[in-house]
Amino acid sequence: MHKNHFALLTEAQNNHQIPADLASIMRDFYLSYKEAVEENGYHIKDLEPLLNTFLQLVIKQLAHPFVFEPFHEKILTPFNYFKFGIDLMRPLIVFEKSKTLGLKYADQICEALERGENVILFANHQTEPDPQAISLLLEKTHPSLAQNMIFVAGHRVISDPLAVPFSQGINLLCVFSKRYIATDPLHKEERLLHNKRTMNIMKQLLNVGGKCIYVAPSGGRDRPGSKGKIEVAPFDPQSIEIFRLIGKNCQQLTRFYPLALATYQFLPPPNSVEKKLGERRHAHSTPVHLAFGKEIDIDTCVPVSAADKNERRKQTAQFIWKLVAEAYAQL
Repeated sequence: MHKNHFALLTEAQNNHQIPADLASIMRDFYLSYKEAVEENGYHIKDLEPLLNTFLQLVIKQLAHPFVFEPFHEKILTPFNYFKFGIDLMRPLIVFEKSKTLGLKYADQICEALERGENVILFANHQTEPDPQAISLLLEKTHPSLAQNMIFVAGHRVISDPLAVPFSQGINLLCVFSKRYIATDPLHKEERLLHNKRTMNIMKQLLNVGGKCIYVAPSGGRDRPGSKGKIEVAPFDPQSIEIFRLIGKNCQQLTRFYPLALATYQFLPPPNSVEKKLGERRHAHSTPVHLAFGKEIDIDTCVPVSAADKNERRKQTAQFIWKLVAEAYAQL
């Protein structure tokens, strides 16, 4: 008979395997997770072995931190981190009320990938487990698309010990966002060099072809606006321009599509952007939704007459943001 998750957590804290602040965050997550999954018709006792595995993975990360390469390929053996992330998140989703729109565009994307072309998805980002949400929403219709997708990820998901076990199960291109480069002058050059290495690896991947890359040009998660309503965060023109240039200059044809996600209630982020690691996580039982949009002709989506290149980039970012925001409004 397995031990109660709370008992194991207390034991780990008493044995100094996990610090008190992290143990407190895990207790809060467990209580919210228990309430959410039971609301969704699951029994927490059936899921406690999975939660205990989560605890063991966090303890392992604290004792021997896993170092992510600029390009991380999902780990499936000897432990299947992809399956672990999917299995832990599945009981939170109310599937009968979830929506997946624009599947004809997902079909087009899969056909392009089979031809050896690349696809870059310009998307919004709402919760840490967005990659798991995408996999769960596509597992019946487009499972290989979700499983092989490569996510451009910030340093939080490869540094926070509670996020690492999920990040190990997905394909990642690891970058430091502009926000974290600007706030840490001591490591600025090192982080810029890391980002340059990541971009070079991405070029190599796109040159091979058949790659689907998800990027959130906002550089972070959506949050409530002044009226309390969740808003799609603005897209960074420079970020979109980097992906446009890399896509246009690689050896294989690269296509661009918008993707909208509505996953906020799944595991909401803090209301304000936090620089330090260790944010609290409160899980909810909720529907989640996604919508693929029509292919974007990134070179002609705004008038050629745009005054200068900076203005053109700004208009392109606004145009793509609007596509995602409109699709999000439908969700």
